[in-house]
Amino acid sequence: MSLIRQIWLLLLVTLLMAFLGSFAVWMLSSRGYLETQLRLKNADNAQSLALNLTQQRGDTMAMDLALSAMFDTGSYQRITLKDAAGRVLANRAADPSVTREQAPAWFAELVPVESVPGVAQVSDGWRAVGSVEVVSHSAFAHAQLWQGSMKTAGLLTLLGALACVVATLGVNGIRKPLNATVSQARALMERRFVTVVEPRVPELAQLSQAMNAVVLRMKSVFEEQAGQVELLRQQAHCDPLTGLSHRRHFMAQLGAALSSEEGSGDGVIYLIRISDLAGINRLLGHRQTDVLLQRLARVLTEESAGVPGAAMGRLNGGDFAVCLMSSHVPLPQAEHYADALKRAFTEQAVPAAVVVGGVRWKRGVTMQSVLAAADSALARAESRGAFSVELSALADGQAVVLGEDEWRRRLGNALQAGRAQLMRYPVVDRQLKLLHHECPMRLQLEADGPFETAAMWLPMALRTGLISQIDEAAVSLALAQIAQDQQPRGVNIAPNSLLDSGFVPRLRALLAAKPEAARLLWLEVAEAAAVERFELVRELCKQLRPLGARVGLEHAGDRLTRIESLFEAGLDYVKLDASVVQGVANDAARAAFVSGTVNMLHGLGLQVYGEGVNEPADILALRQCGIDGVTGPAVRVA
Repeated sequence: MSLIRQIWLLLLVTLLMAFLGSFAVWMLSSRGYLETQLRLKNADNAQSLALNLTQQRGDTMAMDLALSAMFDTGSYQRITLKDAAGRVLANRAADPSVTREQAPAWFAELVPVESVPGVAQVSDGWRAVGSVEVVSHSAFAHAQLWQGSMKTAGLLTLLGALACVVATLGVNGIRKPLNATVSQARALMERRFVTVVEPRVPELAQLSQAMNAVVLRMKSVFEEQAGQVELLRQQAHCDPLTGLSHRRHFMAQLGAALSSEEGSGDGVIYLIRISDLAGINRLLGHRQTDVLLQRLARVLTEESAGVPGAAMGRLNGGDFAVCLMSSHVPLPQAEHYADALKRAFTEQAVPAAVVVGGVRWKRGVTMQSVLAAADSALARAESRGAFSVELSALADGQAVVLGEDEWRRRLGNALQAGRAQLMRYPVVDRQLKLLHHECPMRLQLEADGPFETAAMWLPMALRTGLISQIDEAAVSLALAQIAQDQQPRGVNIAPNSLLDSGFVPRLRALLAAKPEAARLLWLEVAEAAAVERFELVRELCKQLRPLGARVGLEHAGDRLTRIESLFEAGLDYVKLDASVVQGVANDAARAAFVSGTVNMLHGLGLQVYGEGVNEPADILALRQCGIDGVTGPAVRVA
């Protein structure tokens, strides 16, 4: 039995006992009062009748007439006249068959009222003639007692109803803080740290204080862990002076961009070099040179701020790099960086100059070729002098330039004709057992053409507004395949799809139509979506998790600790980006960062997986870091 029901039962029993006790006390006191009144009435009437009979001076006939007259004019049960020897001279008794105003028979039997006879002496002068005995009828007393009982019961019932209303308000006052505490505990189980207003009831206030203290402590622990992980990230990935990625991590980011089947599939890399850094160091000193490098890093960050997924790094002393992937926003030109740095150096009167070399790349080209072309452009810029900019070009292959309308037609036709397929790449657990298949989408843009990766058509899908339809098609295809072979599958959800107000309801309808398959579906959104559109990601989790689908972040790493209220997102798992996990076997700092991140996410009840693992040694190292599973070229199902 619940606590509220126990409280209600206690209140009802208490009220019932109080009302029954009050009623019983009233009933006994009323009966006693009525019995006293009957006794006094009988005594008075007996004295009055005896006096009247005394005046008859022994005339038996006259005495009988007087007795009958009194009996007929009152409500008497019995009047008896006896002589001095105790013989009955006259007797009048009520006829039981005569109906009187009285209470129900059961009530009269349950609550008997005793009518004590009144006795008086009848005399003739100084001679005792006999005695008279008067007994009033108790029906009137029962009637009075019955009517009083009904009124008292009605009044007590009204008071009971009012007491129940007051008790309801009181119980609700108890229920509200208890429900708030229960909701708080459930939120804590869902990794949401919620505090409640402390009630005025001392005992409940103590409970709320204790729960709030637990919540705040756990939140504090998470924030401390996040701070420690962020420190480990900086140590593992960042140049300590500028805060940009160091050479190794930047190369990992570039490699992931060049090999990814997602995203735009092309971009640009700029190499920025401070001319004669050694001479500047001799001129300004070590400290001022450090300030100069930090200023340069801030300029690069500011100029790249509007580009999603921009990567910046310090390759060595005076060499910096910026990698930009094509997106829906215009990419900064090399001249923008050169001009911004020129203005910054001029404002601070710093005798320094930079040169910029750049190259546009496409997915699939080797990192060596991209860097070689960028180095060549940088060398040409150096030969031209301060703040010069040079660009190199890579072979475009068979690039096709199509208009937006043509792209919309091709994408629409591919969706309508069902020319789509899901690839399968295994994600395994610590024992190398299959967890699910990652299933990137590929589209056949022409009836006889090849199935193209997302890098080919994703930018135009975003521009034409068809990305939400493509994501729906991917989910529908995954559900159909799951229903056939019962193999779990993971599907990517583009952040822009979440901007479509009807996307999540339509997705929910798809999952609700196939509940068995929905429980084997893994849905993934990029880390950037959680950073930039947190509320939309949380709503996605809220709507789809009850249907059995798992929702997680992919490509997570550098920005993970910056996700505000990550613990409230409602996620099931996180996949660490390839640039984070690659090379962890040979990099202690990187391993420490991964281990710290895994511990932090495990503390939130999240599973953690590594993606893009290329080396078997990294699988073993990631297992030692506590990671729950991996995927990538080196992964094989046991």
